[in-house]
Amino acid sequence: MFTGIIQAVGEVHRLEPRGGDLRLVVGTGALPMTDVAIGDSIAVNGVCLTTVHLEGPAFAADVSRETLSQTTLGGLRSGSPVNLEKALTLATPLGGHLVSGHVDGVGEVLERREEARAWRLRVQAPDDLARYIAPKGSICVDGTSLTVNRVSGACFELTIVPHTWQATIIAGYRPGTRVNLEVDLIARYLERLLLGERAADPQAGSGLTEAFLARHGFIPSAS
Repeated sequence: MFTGIIQAVGEVHRLEPRGGDLRLVVGTGALPMTDVAIGDSIAVNGVCLTTVHLEGPAFAADVSRETLSQTTLGGLRSGSPVNLEKALTLATPLGGHLVSGHVDGVGEVLERREEARAWRLRVQAPDDLARYIAPKGSICVDGTSLTVNRVSGACFELTIVPHTWQATIIAGYRPGTRVNLEVDLIARYLERLLLGERAADPQAGSGLTEAFLARHGFIPSAS
């Protein structure tokens, strides 16, 4: 588990193809590594990876085909900057929100503009994630815990304060930049809980529709 508070910006050193998947070697920058051991988890752009080798101020992690297909890691290149966060401990301040490091989908930055000393971003999420994104709710973008300002369909807006702008890779975003998205854990589990016994039915899908919510008393019925 992670908090979505980025601890350092690292840099990709190498991407080594390994029989259909790859090994990623990342320089850790200012991230303290004295307490990191083989097997520990480190989030790279919001993707939880397992440390398999340590080499000075860098670590290596294996990236499976599944992870390559569901995240932006396959698009990294040598020299690419990446957000880094070590797994939280019981002594870690929970300054962001609970983040699993399991990416739900890849979004695209549509717009960025200055707003006083901050920046406003507009991001397009995959359609199937739209139901999990709510105004003033939390979302994780490339491992960064952020607050959703506005939602329109599958598009949402974020305000990036100066510290976050300087301490993460977000300053490098441009229209067209692809980003890893992880929706709020509570929203995902709430959906399954609302399905009740229907959750075991593979034909049920998400089942979370306006009619379903009205039938169970969560919203007023249209009738």
